[in-house]
Amino acid sequence: MDQKQGHHKKRKRVLKRFMDRTKNLIIFIIIITITTMMMMMTTTMASTFISARSLPVIGFSSNQRRVSCSSSFSRQQQICVFGGDVSRKGRYINERIRSSSSSSSSNDKNNVRRRGTKINRERQRGRAAIVNAAGHGHAHGSASSTERRSGENKGFVEEMRFVAMKLHTREQAPKEGKKKAEKVPEQKPMAQWQPTKEGYLKFLVESKAVYDAMEAIVASNADPMYNAFIDCGLERSEALDKDIQWFRETLKMEVPEAKGAGKDYADFLNNLAKESPPRFLCHFYNVYFAHSAGGKMIGRKVSEMILDGKELEFYIWNKNGGLEKSLAEVKENLNEAAEKWTREEKDICLEETSKSFQLSGALLRLIA
Repeated sequence: MDQKQGHHKKRKRVLKRFMDRTKNLIIFIIIITITTMMMMMTTTMASTFISARSLPVIGFSSNQRRVSCSSSFSRQQQICVFGGDVSRKGRYINERIRSSSSSSSSNDKNNVRRRGTKINRERQRGRAAIVNAAGHGHAHGSASSTERRSGENKGFVEEMRFVAMKLHTREQAPKEGKKKAEKVPEQKPMAQWQPTKEGYLKFLVESKAVYDAMEAIVASNADPMYNAFIDCGLERSEALDKDIQWFRETLKMEVPEAKGAGKDYADFLNNLAKESPPRFLCHFYNVYFAHSAGGKMIGRKVSEMILDGKELEFYIWNKNGGLEKSLAEVKENLNEAAEKWTREEKDICLEETSKSFQLSGALLRLIA
């Protein structure tokens, strides 16, 4: 009996030692596995994240065929990206990053995670973002990629509004204006404007040429997407007719012919509407929406200065439920139209904003 108990205790001791060793082995395997995974993740992150000073990056959209590299970097640091499959571009960038990451200075390590996260977000959009040596995002076009896409989640009209506000001066838009004021009459503070009745009448006549062109283009069915903006409630031609008639009959002024800035703008729009609907709708948005906001303020101030506070029909909206309802409907229609555009077409539309400001500024110069 004692012998059996001894054998039983011996088997228990052997089994316990076996279990202890097995447990230690499992723990060791887990530690090795975790260490290996961490090393792999570290290697992957190091190959993906880009140092802000060691590698220039160039942004491109899926429709762009080629983007040039910055000439301010050495040939070994430059990356040229050509049109084609985005995944191939990503692998190519990773290979170049791996080859250059070993030479990155230790001072750049603090920027690695932030830059890498930005690159991954840009790739998810179907394009690579490339950060230059100063750490500033840059994309092909007149505005940076980040700037152009601000407000994208709220609809394309918000993107247009954002770009337009950046082209205002601080005087014009204290919160969002970024443009440095130039020495042109329309960018002076309104307190310094010196409007005249003759200049104001000419402004109204030239403006009517622009609105006549826009309304005729929309009604002409030059492109099917224009149909949504027929009788939108923002039309100004009829109101301008009444105001010009008031100047003729009440103030006994001779009405000039539209042959200046307004006629030039109208001719430009007639050609543009057939070539590029996205670019035309950029002008459509900026002209109508700007007039409903800053234009109203300008009209009120000028009227106080030279017309004894007379409210012109140009600044009154009675159709389709009034101004706010008309603006909301046009905004919705613009967003719906833009949903059918590619990202490249949207960017083309946004890039036209500066041209719209240039041509509209020439009109304001008549009263400033």
